[in-house]
Amino acid sequence: MAKIDKSALTRTEIINEASKQFLEKGYTNTTVSSIAKELEMSPGNLTFHFPTKEHLLAELVDMLCDYQWKMMEREADEGDGSIMAICLELTTMTSACENDDVIKDFFISSYSSPLCLDIIRKNDTKRSKEIFKKYQPEWSDEQFSEAEILVSGIEYATLMTVGNPVPLETRISGALHNIFGIYGVPEEIQNKNIEKVFSLDYKNLCKQVLKNFKKHVTKTNEQMFRELLNR
Repeated sequence: MAKIDKSALTRTEIINEASKQFLEKGYTNTTVSSIAKELEMSPGNLTFHFPTKEHLLAELVDMLCDYQWKMMEREADEGDGSIMAICLELTTMTSACENDDVIKDFFISSYSSPLCLDIIRKNDTKRSKEIFKKYQPEWSDEQFSEAEILVSGIEYATLMTVGNPVPLETRISGALHNIFGIYGVPEEIQNKNIEKVFSLDYKNLCKQVLKNFKKHVTKTNEQMFRELLNR
């Protein structure tokens, strides 16, 4: 039997506990000490593996970017599926922030972190090149990257302004039109997909996505743990 990688096991345990606390009580209210305490290790031992709490948040953000997009594409599997998925993604994120302070804290913290924002932009740039290349066939990779800097700013502003007097759907619609406008998506396609997403029970979908993501994180970390033990 191969030698067990104790360092990898410890990292997996730390990620699992940090993810649990971030999603249950919020990123801001979670501390390195609280994570270390649950794992019965010293804060110094934890920071040996992850220098800061932000590095742990980045692990979770990376998982969410991939999982959330797959869920949205699954829900939007016809017509302009990928454009519809973008509508669903921002709508469910904004709705979550409107109704859950812990989730709002998680998303705002993610967009406020340079480390996490870099992950978000890289993921979204790769996706945007696939979706919007037909509208901007002459764009370079650099131009798509620059566009995502603007897009992430729009997303952040939309998530930050929850609870203001402007209706939720008005804010989401304005944000989506601005995002699609950057990529030159025809207005007819914009309107059709935005109207369609608002006809769905997106608030319930939002709850299901978050519920399933929490299960996904636990299952993924448990699987990683088992694989490390069985090597």
